[in-house]
Amino acid sequence: MSDSVSSAVEKVNVVSGVRVTGELHIGNYWGAVRNWLELQDKYQCFFGIMDWHGLTTAYKRSDEILPLMREMYAEFLAWGVDPEKATLFIQSHVPEHLELFMIFANITPMGWLERVPTWKDAEEEAKASDTHNLGRFAYPVLQAADIAIYNGGLVPVGHDQIAHLELSREIVRRFNHIYKAKIREPKPLLTQTPTLVGLDGRKMSKSYNNTILLTEKDEKTLKKKVNMMLTDPQRARRENPGNPEICPVYSFHKLYSSADEQEWVVSGCTTAGIGCGDCKAKLAFNMNAKTEIPRQKKAELMSKPDDLNRQIKQNCEKARHYAQKTLETVRHHMKWL
Repeated sequence: MSDSVSSAVEKVNVVSGVRVTGELHIGNYWGAVRNWLELQDKYQCFFGIMDWHGLTTAYKRSDEILPLMREMYAEFLAWGVDPEKATLFIQSHVPEHLELFMIFANITPMGWLERVPTWKDAEEEAKASDTHNLGRFAYPVLQAADIAIYNGGLVPVGHDQIAHLELSREIVRRFNHIYKAKIREPKPLLTQTPTLVGLDGRKMSKSYNNTILLTEKDEKTLKKKVNMMLTDPQRARRENPGNPEICPVYSFHKLYSSADEQEWVVSGCTTAGIGCGDCKAKLAFNMNAKTEIPRQKKAELMSKPDDLNRQIKQNCEKARHYAQKTLETVRHHMKWL
């Protein structure tokens, strides 16, 4: 258990989610799934597959979202998210999210949304990509509802997401003030999230099409992608020594390789004792070793669609049961019962 997790307050609900925008990649593992596996052993956790959030930018590809949701669900199960320990739900299967969103939307001043840093940064890109829409603008309000509907006390975030979470806190605080309620204000649970470099040297992102999928279809495909990764530009030739600290491949070795193997990479690279091909081959082997069992489990889950659908239905009903209790409390304070 990491220090960031063990230092958190006990017996508090944890809420976290991943948008449905494409197939899961290894950045999703190191940014979310790895933390989920730790947190589910200590807290009451609600982990969401956020398809409504995905629609804000993928509304023209709505037909792709349903199969992606099911695949993501199977993938999370394959990697170890345990429905006996955590509630794994699909956002659109719990309509209470939208009811609380509408309530929050009516108490949230426009100025609060206009000052959100991520909106300012994304506004021009949104205009260019035809995603300059109300859904994207109001994204933080739905996010606040996603958290509050499960009485979320802790939300795993990186440092770059704290401002978004602070807006959720302000919205909940305003609701509590107006209606004399006591909905829990969420607090950040800071997690260590490495920034992974994509195949083209930019940040790994679905939008850049430069990802390595969390479970590539086979070892051959994984090796092919690893071989596409950029390396230290100083090593233009095999005999040139390199600097592992500026090489994207070595940053992956830090995640997937043992201390002895990392030492082998550093020694071999800095003395030109090994080539980039040797380094990549070792990385691909280690990555495949970590993903082989989840790949098999995912394939088994996807091969039994009725069983998978049954699990999805049961867990979403569990999430709805909790969400409905929250809404009863909300309506009580609004005198809407």
